[in-house]
Amino acid sequence: MIALVAGVLFGFGLAFSGMMQPEKAIGFLDIAGNWDASLMLVMGGALAIFTPGYHFLVKGRQKALNGAMMQLPVKKSLEPELIIGALLFGAGWGLAGICPGPAIAMAAIVGWPAVGFIAAMAAGMWLAGCWMQRKSVVSQSGSLATGK
Repeated sequence: MIALVAGVLFGFGLAFSGMMQPEKAIGFLDIAGNWDASLMLVMGGALAIFTPGYHFLVKGRQKALNGAMMQLPVKKSLEPELIIGALLFGAGWGLAGICPGPAIAMAAIVGWPAVGFIAAMAAGMWLAGCWMQRKSVVSQSGSLATGK
C-alpha cells in the first residue's frame, strides 16, 4: 500500500511540475541557449523532503518500519559498468528528454511514444542483465580454473 501511495504521489508530482514534458529536461540541459531551471527546482524540492527523512527514518537502522531487514548499498567504489551505464542513461535522457519515472507516467497520457520509450528501456535493461550474467559466469569460470 505504501508503494502505491508513493507511486501515485510521485506521478502527481511529475505531472504537476511539468516534468512529463520532454521540453523541460531538454531545456534544463540547454545551458548555452534558453536554459530552463525548473527541473533543478523540482530536484531541490525532492532533496529537501528526502534528506531529513533519510537521516531520521533510515540511516543507522537495522530494520525498516515494517520490520523487514534494511538492505542499503555498502559498495563505495565506481565500477566501469556504473560509469558506462550512467553515460548511456544521460545520453538517452538528453536526446529524448525523458527518464524512466516520467516515461511510465507519460504512458497513460501520451500513449505510443512513451510506450515505445519504455519498451526500448526494458530491452536495454534486459540486455544489460544478460551481459552482467554472462560476465559473472565468465568471471566465476575463470576463478574456478585458476583455483581462486
